[in-house]
Amino acid sequence: MTEETLNRFGEVTAVVVGDVMLDSWLRGRTKRMAQEAPVPVVTVEQIEDQPGGAANTAVNLAALGARVHMVGVTGADPAGATLNATLGRLDIEGLVIVRSWRTSVKRRVLTDGQIVARYDEEDEAPLPEAAERELIEQITRLAADADVIVACDYGGGVCTPNVRRVLCDLSIDRSEGSRGAPILVVDAHDVAAWRDCRPAAVLPNYAEVRRLLGEGDDHDRVAFLSARSEDLIEATGADLVVTTLDGEGTLLHRRGKEPHRTYATPAPDTMSIGAGDTFTAAFSLALAAGAEPERAADIGQAAASVVVRRQGTAACSHEDLLQALRPDTALPPERLAACLERDRAEGKRIVFTNGCFDVLHRGHVACLEEAARLGDVLVVAVNGDDGVARLKGPERPINRCEDRVAVLAALGCVDYITVFDEDSPTELLRLVRPDVYVKGGDYHPDLLPEAELVRELGGEVRVLGYVPDRSTTAIVNRIRG
Repeated sequence: MTEETLNRFGEVTAVVVGDVMLDSWLRGRTKRMAQEAPVPVVTVEQIEDQPGGAANTAVNLAALGARVHMVGVTGADPAGATLNATLGRLDIEGLVIVRSWRTSVKRRVLTDGQIVARYDEEDEAPLPEAAERELIEQITRLAADADVIVACDYGGGVCTPNVRRVLCDLSIDRSEGSRGAPILVVDAHDVAAWRDCRPAAVLPNYAEVRRLLGEGDDHDRVAFLSARSEDLIEATGADLVVTTLDGEGTLLHRRGKEPHRTYATPAPDTMSIGAGDTFTAAFSLALAAGAEPERAADIGQAAASVVVRRQGTAACSHEDLLQALRPDTALPPERLAACLERDRAEGKRIVFTNGCFDVLHRGHVACLEEAARLGDVLVVAVNGDDGVARLKGPERPINRCEDRVAVLAALGCVDYITVFDEDSPTELLRLVRPDVYVKGGDYHPDLLPEAELVRELGGEVRVLGYVPDRSTTAIVNRIRG
């Protein structure tokens, strides 16, 4: 289902309206402190300029496969020329050049991977009326063929009341059932200003939510946001509200449903710059491609997890996202539980098995493929390295846990992988509540220590066929012999 959604990305036309900027990264070495102030002296060796803000959202949409139009403003200055040239190489056009305007630039100075200074150039002058009229003409023309419009309103002057009014009319047409009207996704510092637009989705961060509701709880943000879910929807006028929790993921709110949680990949602050733009792009594109909101949020989070592993202002490609959505790493138990709740809500049958899988062989593969045929989702729990040593002896495992997980993830029949360190998967079974618990080999179902618990949880126990003369121990003995 996910790959079907991603394959539809190329059919989507997206229009991005908002505040563009140039992100400039200055990297170099430092060997001494300055005499005139207690600051490092950085010898700049490399300068990398990338589209930022709304322009970064447009770049990510294009990288994911969408047809993209950019509506924004730059000045007739070197930074504006660089930004236009960079977008032009990606066939993204539409920026209005205003001679009296100053292109927004954020310059970050880094040494040894740390940002030691940032200096900005911004234009606080109001948008000239002629430029505003040109923006509105572009929006009106492009909206006729658009599937989704992403408004990036960071207070930079592009989303004027008149521009916002045009986007509101488009959004209200959609909400009232107008055929062909694009959906409107709003990423804004002040989402309250967009309430009358009744957007399809808004994406405030936690600080913006606190300002919106006039309160907050920094000790348990998830609990606070979950309790105020309906208030958030009412205050924003949106169908969906995605509250971003910085490095902790997001919560998706929609009326009448429990909030849906996504989990972020931990990353230093210097690596997460622009990740919000990537999330917005992938989430918006997934909605436009017909994904359920919860799945769209998962897709957005997977895309963000790609760029936080890269330096600078980065983009996630279609292939990057496909790879990120494959189970190439083990899920922590809480994230696994969240994924399975979604699968269970869709009526999917959950199959669970566990083992060491130290040296993957034909017997393992046959068992896993047969297990997958017993349901819709196969969860494989892998013994951690210490657990394998307790079970098999101090010379095991042959392959460390991360290697065993990577090999299992390459099997198409495996949907989710998790790791447990206990001798028994009892706690995982309570968390997963599988419809079917599977073991391979010459066990008897009634003699499995987990059998009684599985049945108490409402599941059934199955022992699959045994492939003779196929075992890790036999393989290891042959190698040693």
